[in-house]
Amino acid sequence: MATLTKLESKLAEVLGLAMAAQDAAREVRGMLGSEHAPLAEKLAQARDDARETQQRCTELASSFKGKKTAILDEAREVKKKAADMMSTYLDRDADALDGFEFLTMAEAAEVGHWSVLQTLNESAGNERVRDLVSWALPIQERHFQNVLEGSRKLAAEEDPNETA
Repeated sequence: MATLTKLESKLAEVLGLAMAAQDAAREVRGMLGSEHAPLAEKLAQARDDARETQQRCTELASSFKGKKTAILDEAREVKKKAADMMSTYLDRDADALDGFEFLTMAEAAEVGHWSVLQTLNESAGNERVRDLVSWALPIQERHFQNVLEGSRKLAAEEDPNETA
């Protein structure tokens, strides 16, 4: 298997997180009742954005000669780790607020990973990576804001004096 550079490895990580984000958005969307249709719509958009991010990352991975398979393999490993974290955090007793809190953590991680990829690429100077980050980072920042707002909305509906 090809050895990946730090830049290629970080690309694999953001790709794996995009893969995992699709499943997470679908899972948490299923926790919402009909009264939260606007939140469900935002999750559907986030899932679609993650799908497009996956496609764009995979296309970019193809441009690294002899590295696509290694990048995809590492991405699948990242997706598996993220899925394990989600299943641990969102056990059978989890509710919509738990789901949105998990997504808040996950989206913050995605913003962080994309920011690191951007910084690594400042030295590497790969124009295709720069273009991808310029497209993806604002989307990830929007996703983070959306799930944070969703978490706060759901928390505001809770009775703080009720036992957990």
